[in-house]
Amino acid sequence: MLVNMEHEIYRQIEETKLLPLYTATDLAYLDRLEEILIKNEVRFIEVTFRSSLATDAIKKLAQSGELIVGAGTVRTLKEAKSAIENGAKFIVSPAIVSEVIEYCIEQNVPIFPGTATPRDIQLATEYGIKVVKFFPADIYGGLKAINALSGPFYDVKFLPTGGINPENFMEYVQNDHIIAVGGSFIISEVILKKDNGNTADKILKTLVDKIRS
Repeated sequence: MLVNMEHEIYRQIEETKLLPLYTATDLAYLDRLEEILIKNEVRFIEVTFRSSLATDAIKKLAQSGELIVGAGTVRTLKEAKSAIENGAKFIVSPAIVSEVIEYCIEQNVPIFPGTATPRDIQLATEYGIKVVKFFPADIYGGLKAINALSGPFYDVKFLPTGGINPENFMEYVQNDHIIAVGGSFIISEVILKKDNGNTADKILKTLVDKIRS
């Protein structure tokens, strides 16, 4: 079986251009998170398995149906199953994890495996995957690397994360080989806690306005 690249989520994320990576350590901020994302019309959130609250956060954010909730830093089949069973609509891994990819294919859930080398990308394409995470983007050459890799992998698009920030994200977003950019610079629990989301709201609005201008 191959990945269903006709899945609507690929089109939706390409339209949104931003994929916030969020690590939850306090579930109390999730309502405010959802409110800010909806207000700024960024309907995606990737909840990372970098805390013990990941599954709880996915479940809570998925309940309203207002956001497209995914799971990130998924390194094991157990995490993938837990995420999908609790409402995750897509999975992001830091590397090629065969059992995670195969499970997502079975469940018809989009999977964005982490890649950094031609071999990684080739392995992903053997599953029919045409959109890969590129991580960590800054360490592995950023836009220069993506442009070079897009020569032999002309039919693959990239979702870069790592080292992307408010100052350079538009360079990535405007590149034809890139479907969207991800990162905690888009919104994070740390910034939410600062002043109950007022700064986070302003930051996200600024990013969205740049994309639309």
